[in-house]
Amino acid sequence: MPKRSLTLKAYLALTRGRLSGQPSWHSIGVRRSGPVVWLHATVDTDMRALNTIGARLQQLQPDLQIIRTGVWRNCTEQVEPLPSENAADVEAFLSYWKPAVCVWSGDVLPPALLTEAHARQCSLVLFNVEETEFHTPVHRWLSDSSGAVLQLFDRLFCIGKAGEHGLIRAGVDPERIRRGSRLTETPAPLEYDEAQLDELTGLIHGRPVWLAARVRGDECATVLAAHDKATRLAHRLLLLLVPETEDDGVICDQVAQESGLRVCRWDQGDDLDENTQVLLCESSDELGLWYRLAPLVFLGGSISAGHGGSEPLEAAALGTAIIYGPNVGRHLAAYSRLVDAGAARIVRDTESLSGAVTQLLAPDRAAAMAHAGWDIVSSSAMVADEIVETVQDCIDRFVQKDHA
Repeated sequence: MPKRSLTLKAYLALTRGRLSGQPSWHSIGVRRSGPVVWLHATVDTDMRALNTIGARLQQLQPDLQIIRTGVWRNCTEQVEPLPSENAADVEAFLSYWKPAVCVWSGDVLPPALLTEAHARQCSLVLFNVEETEFHTPVHRWLSDSSGAVLQLFDRLFCIGKAGEHGLIRAGVDPERIRRGSRLTETPAPLEYDEAQLDELTGLIHGRPVWLAARVRGDECATVLAAHDKATRLAHRLLLLLVPETEDDGVICDQVAQESGLRVCRWDQGDDLDENTQVLLCESSDELGLWYRLAPLVFLGGSISAGHGGSEPLEAAALGTAIIYGPNVGRHLAAYSRLVDAGAARIVRDTESLSGAVTQLLAPDRAAAMAHAGWDIVSSSAMVADEIVETVQDCIDRFVQKDHA
């Protein structure tokens, strides 16, 4: 067991001294039988990553109960209130839930909560540790105790050498540290019909192809105008146009018919031939098929404001170079990582979209971008695999101790 610093001892004594008899913390969920995994997120990107971890764990162990604390915006699952640092609240929370393992994110480490969880043999896992300072709630006359709290964690997943060196300076046992990539949301590859893929590959027969996926109705005209402009330099260029919803599909169909381009409406049984310039689907249900056909994709919901963009990692996971517009607020962190790696490129209007398509039709350029995106997704998937394995090991140890 790691030694407690004098600051941590003093802080814990103060929290115990503030016991008021009855805790103010109360659960809003029902404790079921079976082991409990506690997931704590502090930012949206970590929340989405933890959602992936939680879903995988429940697939592997259906009797597992997941509780969530912290920041879970737009989450359909119940979010538990995090207890205060008052000792009565900490004990109420941990006595009620009895978590086997906690997967924690963020640079704020509540000492009383994490120390008591560790004392109750709840394994602690920290991820996405960067070169950043950690913080603990302190009184004005006490110094920060984050170094001592970090030593309570059983496994710490850090990003790069800087994160690793910071943890070692804080006194963490190097054996507990795992250095790797950032854990992000890692979507499972979209399914597809292999027979349809073979059929379409034969029909396209070596033509240059690009995909506009999850396109909204109010940006379809921009996409089609960019395609029309690009075909002046690449006469056999084929656009696969996939609207986000059926309502968007109705608008895209009307705009496409008015564009003067030769359109094949796939869902209505139109024949795709050498003269087809646009292949239009009605919705995004078969995106797994279209991603596998096109080396280059424009992700919709990003040119027009108000949509927030489309999640880019599903495209990167299938080895596709990515183009996107400036309005991707809901997924900004993921796009920024892809841009930094050279896997994505921003466009703003018809001219820049057409220019990007024309330039990235060169196979070596699209392939380099696609490879960079694949590296990000695959490295994050490796971290996710190790975290899932770590959590499962922690659960097994907890159950064995509980039954001993």
